[in-house]
Amino acid sequence: MKTALITGGSGQDGFYLTEFLLEQDYEVHSIIRRSSVDNLSRIKNISSDSNFHTSYGDLTDTSGLLKIIKDTKPDEIYNLAAQSDVRISFDIPEYTGDVDGLGTTRLLECIRTLGIVDTCKFYQASTSELYGKVQEVPQTETTPFYPRSPYGVAKQYSYWMVKNYREAYAMYACNGILFNHESPLRGDNFVTQKIVKGVIDIMLGRKEYLTVGNLNSKRDWGHAADYVKGMWLMMQQDEPEDYVLATGKAHSIKELIEYGFNKYLGVQLQWEEEGVNEIGFDIKENSEYKGILVNCSSEFYRPTEVDLLLGDPTKAEQELGWERQYSFYDLIDEMFEYQLEKEKLL
Repeated sequence: MKTALITGGSGQDGFYLTEFLLEQDYEVHSIIRRSSVDNLSRIKNISSDSNFHTSYGDLTDTSGLLKIIKDTKPDEIYNLAAQSDVRISFDIPEYTGDVDGLGTTRLLECIRTLGIVDTCKFYQASTSELYGKVQEVPQTETTPFYPRSPYGVAKQYSYWMVKNYREAYAMYACNGILFNHESPLRGDNFVTQKIVKGVIDIMLGRKEYLTVGNLNSKRDWGHAADYVKGMWLMMQQDEPEDYVLATGKAHSIKELIEYGFNKYLGVQLQWEEEGVNEIGFDIKENSEYKGILVNCSSEFYRPTEVDLLLGDPTKAEQELGWERQYSFYDLIDEMFEYQLEKEKLL
């Protein structure tokens, strides 16, 4: 039986990866920050599995990480922990760099210090935010990076540290450059979940309108369940390499909103104005939902916006045999249906 150690175990990806690895007959150890105790509902359904274990730890604490790795003796380490809110990274750049940048270095150094380079593989959760001000469309493993946030910059540092340790110490260390991947378990601070819950709040009369940022931002969205399988496949190869995981299709924030309002509220949105002043309302005169239904706020704009992220997964598909089960609309429908069931509306 293989043993895997996952950082960021209470997050969306941590849950789906843990669930997948347990199905593959792994023993899974999950590192959880004490401040993340409120998020443990995600792993409630798997916490009773005898092959699943949790430890409290933090990427800013080298001695704690060293002890956990020494005690668990993992065959594979998946570093999924991060300060992952891109907008907030502008407010806390130093902390973001410490966790998302130096945190990766601490883990790599633990592997080297413990002398387990030959027996322990390392996966780093990288991000499409590396591309930022994109230099080509679509983005591939060879597209130059141009990050436009402290989050993206910290992740670029991690990316190159992984490559450096791989080349300097012959470590099996790889980067998964994952484009946006969502699920019903996505945190409320992510725009997909904001939209889903916002539409349902309007449906139930709890809110009159939805407030978002840049409506015209386009992202390549997939399902987290598909992407964690890609992570695992990267760790099963003879030699470590870096891979892009994406769908190859981009959708705008506005498109996502229009789909949700139309399918779940029967609203056909019409738009007026532009930029931060843009508003949406139901084109039907006899609509149940009156007035402005969508507006924008500069609060949700980044100081440096990223307009388009679109990945090319060809390398992962051809070399890893990676396949996706969910379309964009499958994903959004599942997110809506999950919340509607929680509200006892299904």
